[in-house]
Amino acid sequence: MADSILYLEKVCKSYAIGTPAETQVLHEVDLNIGKGEFAALIGPSGSGKSTLLNIIGLLDRPTSGKLFMTGRETSTLNERSLTALRGQAIGFVFQSHYLLSGFSAAENVMMPLLMQRGHADAAMRQRAQALLAQVDLTPWQDHLVGNMSGGQQQRVAIARALALNPSLILADEPTGNLDSKSANAIFELMRKVNREQGTTFLMVTHNPNLSQRCDRIIELVDGRITGSAPASR
Repeated sequence: MADSILYLEKVCKSYAIGTPAETQVLHEVDLNIGKGEFAALIGPSGSGKSTLLNIIGLLDRPTSGKLFMTGRETSTLNERSLTALRGQAIGFVFQSHYLLSGFSAAENVMMPLLMQRGHADAAMRQRAQALLAQVDLTPWQDHLVGNMSGGQQQRVAIARALALNPSLILADEPTGNLDSKSANAIFELMRKVNREQGTTFLMVTHNPNLSQRCDRIIELVDGRITGSAPASR
């Protein structure tokens, strides 16, 4: 576990506990994601991927079991400490990018920094500009994101996810709304960040072509991890 960014030990999740509608969604999930790894999480709809991702992202708590994020065991943390750890350690990239369409690319990338520091400054804007340069969007940094293509918007979302230099990026179907060319470009961009900066990625995807290009494929079926093996590239 010393080289782990993320470690789960017998994590279970149930809903409507103690009622006739009680449902267990996750069943003793064990998972270890190492530093610098790029892993794909796959599984059919209803397998529990969203529930697992919410727990890994510290947006929900497991019913039982332990979750370690960057070496910290999280079950005893209060909500304030969980929020702080989530902001420090995790970046999110979603299928729907959730950008603010009335703001520029640079302003969107600055949002996590603004929320952390409470005020804007020149260093914050320089950080946003550097990240947009990293995702090849310098000419678009002052354009409203609502006027950008889907692929460009997802590049902005990746830059925003990197704003606080997280250890782990959780990417939930990041290419699901894109055509194949844009999807490949976004995947290659994430791979570049992974290789050059050592940022760890866990990507949920239904795209078998992309999952085979990851370091490892983790399969979740009916709330249980049924396979975890290197991708056959």
